[in-house]
Amino acid sequence: MSAFPFSKLVIFGVGLIGGSLARGLRERGASQGVSGQSGGQVIGVGRRAHSVARALELGVIDAAATLDDEAALAAALDGADIVLIAAPVAQTQALLERIAPHLQPQTLITDAGSTKSDVIAAARAALGERIGQFVPGHPIAGRESSGVEAALPDLYVGRNVVLCPLPENAPQAVERIAAMWRATGAVIGQMSAAQHDRVFASVSHLPHVLSFALVDQILDTPDAELKFSFAAGGFRDFTRIAASSPEMWRDVCLANRTALLAELDAYTEVLAKLRAAIDAGDGAALETVFARSRAAREAWQERGGKKFAQAAPAPEAGPGK
Repeated sequence: MSAFPFSKLVIFGVGLIGGSLARGLRERGASQGVSGQSGGQVIGVGRRAHSVARALELGVIDAAATLDDEAALAAALDGADIVLIAAPVAQTQALLERIAPHLQPQTLITDAGSTKSDVIAAARAALGERIGQFVPGHPIAGRESSGVEAALPDLYVGRNVVLCPLPENAPQAVERIAAMWRATGAVIGQMSAAQHDRVFASVSHLPHVLSFALVDQILDTPDAELKFSFAAGGFRDFTRIAASSPEMWRDVCLANRTALLAELDAYTEVLAKLRAAIDAGDGAALETVFARSRAAREAWQERGGKKFAQAAPAPEAGPGK
């Protein structure tokens, strides 16, 4: 990994995602100051002082500011190279509106949101003609644990990061954000926002909804405790992501409702077919679905070492592209 020189990185939301970026850049030896002599400064911004105090205590950030402290916020953003918004997607517009008065020409903003069409709309509303300074992004990495205590310096190694460049983005701005993520060990790909939201409704948002739903369904049964006491590997694997942040996934589901509803409807149709096969005692139909699914998953697992960027579609055209 090559060094990523920066003077000041400001992270709004220093939890698992933002904290892992800070740790990855600094602890993996991938960052250096613009002078090449020392690492750049990392500042965390939170809604309240206690929300960034732990990150400061752990040494994940160098300094902290809160959204309600105008002077501290202005100082944090003064001279910033890059701003990362790593907060629930529903907060994007409000955060960008707080940033906008202090946004300097050299500062690039990116995000880590799981949805992109809504985030881009929020950015356009908040930033107006300065939208070219916002490069939408989505690191495809996570853990069942949240908070800055869960942040890891190697969270992004070998993991995909999707960028959804805007027509207004200068090529060098997109490359700057890509270089930041590459410095953490990530693999960079590009998609349009609409394609991103369709793809991740299928492979990320729907699985989370199903995982939460299974646990909730068991909770509503009279022998829930007995069922949980006998739950083993299959249940653990399927419901691991139900330990994710309820606030974040609430926002994701609402933000990507159109694509997610389409996936839920398609999944419901498959469940109906399986139910009909089970009801009819049609073992052949069940085995056909199961075998097809098993083969597809094995093929996906075998392809796991191939890099996302090799197969990713080209981004929408922008100036100079």
